[in-house]
Amino acid sequence: MIKVLIVDDSALIRGLLKEVLEQAQDIQVVGAAEDPYQARDLIKRLNPDVLTLDIEMPKMDGLSFLKNLMRLRPMPVVMISTLTQKGSPITLEALEIGAVDFIAKPTINVTENLQRYAHLLHQKVRTAAGARIRAFKELKVEDDSALATLQFKANSVLAIGASTGGTEAIKEVLVRMPENCPPIVITQHIPPVFSTSFAMRMDRTCKINVKEAEHGDKLQPGWAYIAPGDQHLSVVKKAGGLFCQLDSSELVNRHRPAVDVLFNSLVVACPKATVAALLTGMGSDGAQGLLALNQAGAYTIAQDELSSVVWGMPKAAVELNAANEVVRLDKITAQMLKQAVKVQ
Repeated sequence: MIKVLIVDDSALIRGLLKEVLEQAQDIQVVGAAEDPYQARDLIKRLNPDVLTLDIEMPKMDGLSFLKNLMRLRPMPVVMISTLTQKGSPITLEALEIGAVDFIAKPTINVTENLQRYAHLLHQKVRTAAGARIRAFKELKVEDDSALATLQFKANSVLAIGASTGGTEAIKEVLVRMPENCPPIVITQHIPPVFSTSFAMRMDRTCKINVKEAEHGDKLQPGWAYIAPGDQHLSVVKKAGGLFCQLDSSELVNRHRPAVDVLFNSLVVACPKATVAALLTGMGSDGAQGLLALNQAGAYTIAQDELSSVVWGMPKAAVELNAANEVVRLDKITAQMLKQAVKVQ
């Protein structure tokens, strides 16, 4: 049984979350707290496996509590967030501090929607329970002057796919990128509003330019293009270079955007000029695409288990023999760039 503690100042939400969570036979709600101080006591007494945590609460906000928790007693946390333009930067900060995942607040409008919500919440709690949790500490990146001197061919492309734990993994890869790096295309499983905030956050944090991809963007060195949260991102080759293509076609591997869509487009556009990395994430999206890239002549990397929050997608790739090598997260940037120098 996965023991869950609910932390939310609304009695209605606490009751609704309890009802939804206990529909699953493998999840037990062991307690509910209306503020972080009560939560602190219940954590000591009940020793839950997973915490669901509201962001906006009285006495102490969820972010402050999360920061204290991840320093003193790291444990899996799923943030219960308002999925809005206002709420997205705060939720992304929670992921930076160490929350495993987030989900919208439940509503009681339609029973069918509540059933869909229940399935998603159960999945996120199960994933969180098996996630690799670390104590919170600021990311410190030392400049690698050797990377800044590398020379890349004009047609080289870097591609990254990720899901659960991916926003922070992508950040760790991008902050190490030199300003002259090849263009980077990224698919992260993330809701629409959050992809915009995530791209803006990365642009402020990194030396390179980062943006949410737009249909028709020409890939340029020193730029990273992040798939919008509700559209597939592909790369197409046309006269004059490589371009971003967006579409809202059917879900692939239950996702839109899907990593396989991005990777498979590069198999057609420029496989031998591509270096691709599949990072932390639940499920297997991207594994088949990475295999296709590998077989078409791309250099392919899977994140290793110890540095992954959830070793699902990279593991699926490793089991398919889709990766040229399995690499620790803090070494992926350097390895991608060193391989990009060699592309045809």
